Amino acid sequence: MYKKIVRDLKGLSLIEDLNDYTVVDIETTGMNWNFSNILEISSLKVRNKEIVDEFSELINPHEPIPYFIRNLTGITDDMVYDAPELDEVLIKFKDFLKDDIIVGHNVNFDVDFLYDNFINVLNEPLTNNFVDTLRISRKLLPELDHHKLDNLTDYYNIKARNKHRALNDCILTNEVYIDLCRTVYEKYDNWDIFKKNFRLRY
Repeated sequence: MYKKIVRDLKGLSLIEDLNDYTVVDIETTGMNWNFSNILEISSLKVRNKEIVDEFSELINPHEPIPYFIRNLTGITDDMVYDAPELDEVLIKFKDFLKDDIIVGHNVNFDVDFLYDNFINVLNEPLTNNFVDTLRISRKLLPELDHHKLDNLTDYYNIKARNKHRALNDCILTNEVYIDLCRTVYEKYDNWDIFKKNFRLRY
């Protein structure tokens, strides 16, 4: 079992309308950073709000995938049996991500999971700043009862997902992020006024 990690070098949670960024999503064997493993890492490289590249890898977790996760994601033990090792994928992901700001939905979860695995496997922290579409939507769309990714794709009439797979979630999150940014300009004079609702860190 990995030791408890203090994420003192974790990046800042930003509220920004970005043109250039990398969308990130992961799938895991569970919700606890200390007892669960990463199953899949996917990313979209965005430049001038257009997708220019993508990264997606399954990872061998070296443990049976729990029924709940198999049902949620559609990822089976057979699919990851010959998948690459975590260290290989993390190195490739780090090279793909570089210094980009991360965009994701409920991305604090993904960043924490990745941070801990960067420390344990690569012996270095994940320090990229990040923008969380969940955090933005809670302030921007208070009329919604829930702010899950599915709720936002419904709200913006974006095609719904069938399974929680990382690359598809990146695509949907990117569409939601662009729509949220547009909504900010419709409801506020500028981003600085909207940003006054937030603190810098979680």
